[in-house]
Amino acid sequence: MHDMIYLDNGATSFPKPLEVYQFMDQFYRNYGVSPGRSGYDLCIETGELVEDTRRLLCQFFNGTDPNRLCFGYNSTDALNLVIFGMLQRGDHAISTTIEHNSVLRPLFHLAEYDGVEVDYVPFNEKGFVDPDDFGKLFRNNTRLVVVNHASNVIGTVQPIAEIGRRCREHGIPFAIDASQSAGMIPIDMAAMNVDVVAFTGHKSLMGPTGIGGLYVREGIEIRHTRAGGTGVRSAVRTHLDEYPYRLEYGTLNTVGVSGLHAGVKWVQQQGVENIHRREMALARILRDGLREIPGVTLYCLNDLADHISVLTFNVDGLEALNTGTILDVDYNIACRTGLHCAPLVHEQIGTAEIHGSVRFGIGPFNTEEHIRTAIDAVREIAESRQD
Repeated sequence: MHDMIYLDNGATSFPKPLEVYQFMDQFYRNYGVSPGRSGYDLCIETGELVEDTRRLLCQFFNGTDPNRLCFGYNSTDALNLVIFGMLQRGDHAISTTIEHNSVLRPLFHLAEYDGVEVDYVPFNEKGFVDPDDFGKLFRNNTRLVVVNHASNVIGTVQPIAEIGRRCREHGIPFAIDASQSAGMIPIDMAAMNVDVVAFTGHKSLMGPTGIGGLYVREGIEIRHTRAGGTGVRSAVRTHLDEYPYRLEYGTLNTVGVSGLHAGVKWVQQQGVENIHRREMALARILRDGLREIPGVTLYCLNDLADHISVLTFNVDGLEALNTGTILDVDYNIACRTGLHCAPLVHEQIGTAEIHGSVRFGIGPFNTEEHIRTAIDAVREIAESRQD
């Protein structure tokens, strides 16, 4: 395990900073009780950490009200709350072909079973959507635009501020999937005209799995699609309307919140821009090395401006799964293969028919040596196909 080169950070960042492991262990050993359920000291102190983390993330996204930062399991959970809570029969939504299934599947469900109409904006040959294409699709019944901030397949960062400006001018709520971007590139909801941001903790925010959430701008309301315990005003028969309880159900994953708290603190100490700059320097070495190898095809990587450190490729004559298996078994390099839960991306770049691509995801703990070793491994695999 210690010799493994981990290049699957697009799925889950690994390892986590030491501070995250230590803080989670210390917190759960000493404060592992339910917050907000009673008035004893331990319960109050646990609740204080939860509220501190709300404030931390609210500031991180440049929100205005920490109570509108709601915790969930991950960004898929958060996006389900947003999509099912903002769309109903007769509504129209706009998304893109660059989306993850955390957006595509809820939208498909609503279109298939609940009478919601959905349009998808395609990306161009460089991997970017055109903000003007959204305006062409706006209708009187358009109730939501939802866009993947940074692609988990080709790594392109979409022009969110421009899309958001067009939505704001037409009074259409705008939500972003920040699964890949939160913790890797700055997110300023005010400057970017974003109404809802959905995030997960286990990627570039350096937290554990099972924690994430969403921030909802004031003036944007999301209907209840669930109901349950909140620990507050228990005599009320219906689920509470006020935030954060409006979108939180049952006992929070407090150990997950503690890990997320420590992860965000670590990211802030390092500096989001510094992390991104270093990762993209490694991504450039990786991109340049891979594109010099005969028989290797790269996707949407001619220009690394407005990218995150996710790179996708294939070796001619090999399905992605087989390339990934060789990288794992023969070179001890961990990566992701397949459709990456984003089938429309692969349909556009022409890899759906060959079962997807190989993805390298660079993280804060990767080194130049890791990258050089990965390039050499892919070169040897490609050369073996030409013998």
